[in-house]
Amino acid sequence: MAEYILEVRHLKKNFISGKKSFTAVEDVSFFLKQGECLGIVGESGSGKSTVAKMITHLTELTGGEIFLLGKNITQVKGKELRETYREIQMVFQTPGESFDPRCTLGDGIGESLRNMGISKKETRKRVENLLIKYGLSADYADRYPHQVSGGECQRAAIARALAVEPKILICDEATSALDVTVQKQIMELLMKLKKEKNLAFIFICHDLALVQMFCDRVIVMHDGHVEEEGTPEEIIERPKTEYTERLIESVL
Repeated sequence: MAEYILEVRHLKKNFISGKKSFTAVEDVSFFLKQGECLGIVGESGSGKSTVAKMITHLTELTGGEIFLLGKNITQVKGKELRETYREIQMVFQTPGESFDPRCTLGDGIGESLRNMGISKKETRKRVENLLIKYGLSADYADRYPHQVSGGECQRAAIARALAVEPKILICDEATSALDVTVQKQIMELLMKLKKEKNLAFIFICHDLALVQMFCDRVIVMHDGHVEEEGTPEEIIERPKTEYTERLIESVL
């Protein structure tokens, strides 16, 4: 059995704009253990979301390797990529935009189940059970994204991500667009999932109080590279670099 559920080695991403090229991510390496929560923090433009998109193959790598359960998934496509999505799912910052506005929430949540060959009737049953499990009523399956609140839509997004029972959930600023009360409810839901399902998380967030509460380890990113790594207490209370110190001062 692989020592790490996920390992990324020397990730690199260059973007080309016109005739210019710039490096968004440079030599980023880290690992994730089963049931562990890894926080990734850093100011806007530090490369946090780009790393998440490379892991989930939403952005093509310029360099580096990604290993899932010991298997190299760097270049997977087609059927192998679909199998990868059964193990890794992502929850985005703006849940309303992650759903197709022309489809109901139930259609969005059930898509991955239908792709697995599950019947329409069974998919509907599972979708309704997922909605109830994650704090909504079954009739939300027939509602459209614009008909629900941000918090309700984020719950539906979490239900969609967990429909295939992945081993890793990536949360990319999943609470930042929500008001404080709803943010608290979503965090309570994520903490419950971590405990009950032994899920591994990559938790990208700018709120260090949430990171300190939820994460086991933290990576600080700056200009596309890893500035430092440690436990939340080490990073927040005993930062090693001037950049991390400034980052903490700016948000606390």
